[in-house]
Amino acid sequence: MSQFILHKENTRGHANHGWLNAHHSFSFANYYNPERMHFGVLRVLNDDLIDGGMGFGSHPHDNMEIITIPLAGAIAHKDSMGNSAVIKNGEIQVMSAGTGVSHSEFNANADEQLNLLQIWLFPNKKNVTPRYDQQTLDVEARHNNFQQILSPNADDAGVWIHQDAWFSLGKFDAGFETEYKIKKAGNGVYAFVINGEVTINGQVLSKRDGLGVWDTDSISFKANTADAEVLLMDVPMELN
Repeated sequence: MSQFILHKENTRGHANHGWLNAHHSFSFANYYNPERMHFGVLRVLNDDLIDGGMGFGSHPHDNMEIITIPLAGAIAHKDSMGNSAVIKNGEIQVMSAGTGVSHSEFNANADEQLNLLQIWLFPNKKNVTPRYDQQTLDVEARHNNFQQILSPNADDAGVWIHQDAWFSLGKFDAGFETEYKIKKAGNGVYAFVINGEVTINGQVLSKRDGLGVWDTDSISFKANTADAEVLLMDVPMELN
């Protein structure tokens, strides 16, 4: 029997700092919920709104795979590896923090809000050499399709990380139905609804709801509205 956990949008942790309006699907910073520490190796799923020109000054990370997906606007990134880049909507950024890296991230635009998802996964290898990558995605390829945007394999579609995880993004027409097959035995899927309404394994999900499903080899999916957009995170359930 498959198991699931449902996280409705309004049950997320919330911190409004004025320039930063942040929602946390899992415990983060001042939000602590012992029931919501992680989903398998998925440790952080933050949905951040950042005012024009504002952001996070240089701060350190280690032994974490950090994925950033801009939903609207653009991020200006600088790090201790010498990378300086702008990541826009339609792109994905990944950092393997490994032995340690510092970075800053700011809204690249002074006059518009930035909305991003930042996701942290525990790695399957500790103390790796830090690395950075970003890719422009073919947004058209996710129409009525779960487009792979991240995997464990450098030669596969999307960016790669030090973990047996696969991320997929899809945008769907109302009524579209499909099945998603979990990529590896022992993995579960955490689905995050970016927009619209969908039904996954019989559970109706609205904008910014999250659903984690495990002990199964596939999930059923239906888009209920024309603007349905979903991120699937296929991750190991056991911490390495």
